[in-house]
Amino acid sequence: MRVLVFFDLPVITGENRRAYRKFRKYLLKNGFLMLQESVYCKLALNGTAVKAIVDNVHKNKPEEGLIQLLTVTEKQYAKMDIVIGET
Repeated sequence: MRVLVFFDLPVITGENRRAYRKFRKYLLKNGFLMLQESVYCKLALNGTAVKAIVDNVHKNKPEEGLIQLLTVTEKQYAKMDIVIGET
């Protein structure tokens, strides 16, 4: 299974930027890989691991902003269509 984290955090004030950096560092330190800007993904072995990941994201969330979590199976994740434009 995969846990996808989508987030939109404010970066207006210095405190907002600090909270954004802290949350992003938390994700990277805990094994999340960046798929896009503000979209991160982590592999989970089973439902118990997914619950632990989700609980930890809730514990480390910033006070402001929107964070969304989506759990998909490996089969669903493998069906992702990747479209790349010119660089």
